[in-house]
Amino acid sequence: MDFNNATQAFAALSQETRLKVYKILMEYGSTGLAAGAISDQLGIPHNTLSFHLSHLSQAGLVSSRKEGRKVIYAANGQTVESLILFLRENCCSASQEANEQCSPILKEKP
Repeated sequence: MDFNNATQAFAALSQETRLKVYKILMEYGSTGLAAGAISDQLGIPHNTLSFHLSHLSQAGLVSSRKEGRKVIYAANGQTVESLILFLRENCCSASQEANEQCSPILKEKP
């Protein structure tokens, strides 16, 4: 992940409704959830949800597929994992002391 992609992902997730949508989609994994069900769950109009899903999609955080007349959205967990790795890539590299403090964290999988 590069700075441009990271900035776009953070911008998409920094809005409350989009963060709520993403967290809901994470619950459903690759199965995903129909746009109408997301709209109902959050109590927001379909056109408002569409606006937010567009931002999440452009940032690579969600994907969509058609099932009949429904559009199913699913969270893209790989993008978030890449974002976490991007944040951690230089963790504790500036000093030996910091490196020793961070080594248990760096061994954890994101």
